[in-house]
Amino acid sequence: MKGFPTSSDIYLELDGRKVAVVQSYTAKAVKSSQSVEAFGESEPVATIEGQKKYTLELTRLYATDDAVSDGINFYELKDFSLVICKPDRKVIYSGCEWSAIQEDGQLNAMVAEKVTVVASKRIETGA
Repeated sequence: MKGFPTSSDIYLELDGRKVAVVQSYTAKAVKSSQSVEAFGESEPVATIEGQKKYTLELTRLYATDDAVSDGINFYELKDFSLVICKPDRKVIYSGCEWSAIQEDGQLNAMVAEKVTVVASKRIETGA
């Protein structure tokens, strides 16, 4: 049995290649549901499911050696995936775009301290 996820189990993937590992993440899902009201009723008669939005805050991203040698730039990343390997399943957020990047300066370090990402899809697969 596999233990808790480590930074090698949380990573960014672009075109099928691991480009960065992530130390930790926070995920937030929001759905814009609506109530259906009917004339003469004191309560809604139904609820309609709306679109889902996934916002993820990633902490301490480290570019992989291959990505560094390819000249990766976190500011130019688009349409990437966040992969989270859990003991019993894999969660993949795809169609990702970053919305905020925070850096703390260190010489020659390809590290982003915090990156906020918006994903278009979330899927779970068996391990």
